[in-house]
Amino acid sequence: MDLGLKNKVALVAASSHGLGRAVAEELAAEGAALIICGRNTTDIERAAAEIRQGSGISILAVQADVSKPDEVSKLVEKGTSRFGQIDILVTNAGGPPTGTFATLTREEWESATRLTLFSAIELTRQVLPGMKERRWGRILNITSITVKQPVENLMLSNSMRAGLTGFSRTLANEVATYGITVNNILPGYTRTERVEELASQIAAKQGISAAEFKAKWEQEIPMRRLGEPREFAALATFLVSERASYITGASFQVDGGWIKSLF
Repeated sequence: MDLGLKNKVALVAASSHGLGRAVAEELAAEGAALIICGRNTTDIERAAAEIRQGSGISILAVQADVSKPDEVSKLVEKGTSRFGQIDILVTNAGGPPTGTFATLTREEWESATRLTLFSAIELTRQVLPGMKERRWGRILNITSITVKQPVENLMLSNSMRAGLTGFSRTLANEVATYGITVNNILPGYTRTERVEELASQIAAKQGISAAEFKAKWEQEIPMRRLGEPREFAALATFLVSERASYITGASFQVDGGWIKSLF
């Protein structure tokens, strides 16, 4: 299936590792030019070199912290200067710390808001005018299964990602007539550094090993295994493609059946 991504330009945030990296690789395989970013210069430049070597596509790697509005502006300006436009935006950011309401400070709430909610809003604010002008665009937010089924001890993630879902659903209606789609993709327990970190943190609190805790997760998943980043990236790539032009305002989980609800 030709997804119509050749000659499109995609900005994938937080793409030096994990799910962002997997999405960037899949988009490159479909022929899209890439703007990728990460907080660590060495990591993001290494990712760019490896993706470029594997696909031959044009990539711009930018060191940027998407929780800082001025760095988001720098990222979008550099990307637009290099490619002339940004057709596809995939928002993404590292997850906020674990914790319950009783353990979290005001500063941690403010930091999580900037990282998980405001980063996606600011990225969207920066790229949306160009999409409207060209009357074509794709915005895809990487959120979490926690927006459909909250996870214990993830108060910040549960709250911020739910807020982002409300923003996205509302925006989808506002920009649909411009040929712009806005969707969310919800990763379940996927084999990434973030999930390894979460497993270690929670396991330590329970007094068991990370391997034992991950085995518990696997027992909760009907497929009895963690997901692979490439499985997640396959759906993400379709949702930002030309072929997904009538899909907007939706949230899609990639979780091996973990979420129990009907919707």
